[in-house]
This record gives sequence, C-alpha cells and structure tokens, in this order.
Amino acid sequence: MILFVSGRCDIPAFYTPWFFQRLKEGYVDVRNPYDPHQISRIFLDEKNIDAILFCTKNPLPMLSRLDEIPFPFLFHITLTAYHKDIERHVPDKTKIIEGIKKLSEKIGKDKVIVRYDPILLSEHYTIAYHIKAFEKLCSELQGYIDHVIISFVDMYKNTKKHADVMKLKEIKLDDMHTLGKHLGKIGKRYHIPVKTCAEEVDLSAYGIEKGLCIDKEKMEKLVGYRLRDGKGVRKECGCMETVDIGDYNCCGHECLYCYANYNDKTITQRIKLHDPYSSVLIGHIEDTDRITIRKDKKIHQLKLL
Repeated sequence: MILFVSGRCDIPAFYTPWFFQRLKEGYVDVRNPYDPHQISRIFLDEKNIDAILFCTKNPLPMLSRLDEIPFPFLFHITLTAYHKDIERHVPDKTKIIEGIKKLSEKIGKDKVIVRYDPILLSEHYTIAYHIKAFEKLCSELQGYIDHVIISFVDMYKNTKKHADVMKLKEIKLDDMHTLGKHLGKIGKRYHIPVKTCAEEVDLSAYGIEKGLCIDKEKMEKLVGYRLRDGKGVRKECGCMETVDIGDYNCCGHECLYCYANYNDKTITQRIKLHDPYSSVLIGHIEDTDRITIRKDKKIHQLKLL
C-alpha cells in the first residue's frame, strides 16, 4: 500500500502532530467521503505500508521529524507563483524554497519533486508572468530537485465557482504550446527535467515528457522490490494506486482553484473539530460509525538491484 498524505488536504502543513501521533499509535482511521460513517482502519506497519507519498505546499512543519518516519517516503511539493488573491493562506514562497532545499539535503533530491501546478491564466497571471516565475523557481532550486511536474488548471466545481474572482482566462492549445516551449527551454538550461501530469497535450517537441505523479518505477526503486500495477484515477493518468488518509474541506490554505475545498462555509468549522489525538483527522469516532480493517498485502515479486 502506498499511503497518500494527502491529496484531500495538506496534512504536512496543518496536521503534522496528528500524523506522528498516528504513527506512534500504529493505526489511522479514514472516513469514506461518500459515507462518512464508514471507517477504514489502516494499520501502519510493514505488513501494510510499502511507502508514503507526502503532498504539500509547506513541508516546513515536518523537517525536524523526518527521522521518526519508519517507512520509505518521498515528497511532492506544490510551488507556484500566485499571491494571496489566489492562494489565500500559503506561506511566503521564499520560506518554502528554503524548506525544499533543507529537505533535499536531508533525504536526497531524488525524493523531492516540485509541482508547478495548476497553471492558470488571468489578466495578472499571464504567459509572460509564468515564464519569469518558472525561471526564478528553476534558478533557485537547481541541484536540489529531481524534476518538475506541470499541469494546466482543470475546471473543477470549486474552480468554476471562483473563476470570476480569479479572473480566469481560457487556456487554449496555443497557450499550452507557447508555455511548453519556454518552460522546456528553462528546464533544460537548469538541468531540471520538466514533465506533465495527466495532460492530453503533447509537449514532447519541447523536451517535456508525459510523466506520472506516482511513478511505479520510481516507487519500486524507493522500496527496493516490485509493486502491483494499479490504475490512475483520472483520464490520461497512469499513476499507481494510493490510499489517501486525508479529508475534504479542511485545508487551511484555501486556494481558490482547489478541488478538495469545495464548501467554503464549512472549512473553518471543520478545522476546529480537529483533535491531534483522535484516530480520524476531523472529529472523533462516533457510536454510529462502522469500522472495517483495510488490508493491502504487498507483493515481493522480485528484489531490485
């Protein structure tokens, strides 16, 4: 099992104490988003967990506790050049960049992947703006990261709701190719491979490969043995399957393009329900909850050299 921490909310940024408490107690309970009273209990031991994928906009709260993680792990860090008008509560990006450097020095650049996504266009965030921002990102992180993943904004329900506030412009195919041409050149200049994520557009002419967020080959290299094949959850996605331990509508970044915060009115209220000693991320186990033990037996098919 690849434990995903998390695609539903930013656990490293806001819930680090809870995560390490779950490691200490040896299990975590996860509510089914479609049936909140259905709980999956996951035992956090080597029989169940192959590796952990951390996904965050802010790795800083975890930097001093990395030695407490008993499983192989890697980080995906989303780093964009948007301001508070789009990413309401994301910390100063210069601090995040310094955090990425420290993380890379601690665990190795092959375990640190930066995501420059989603790319959106507006009156302020133009193609020229993105080119300049991407150049700065690569110049700062040269030698510290494995590669950069890019993707273009998807019009999720929440994204559409905030489209007027963000003053979004449609990203046309020509825009994607123009950006691909420039971003590919920048990546090459700084020796940072650029890859797309779950995109239909082919930017290979600019040196940008179609990549995977959760690359089976990379994960197998991390754990040292073969893993089962899995399906991607989105069109054009070939990623490995993961088990997400997060929850929706509880991420304090409150980015306007986010698919996981889709009910603005409940975010603050739900965050207040968090207890770092609870087995579930938000709230507590209730009498009406049904707990099922989740087991994903890992398969050691062949040791890797």
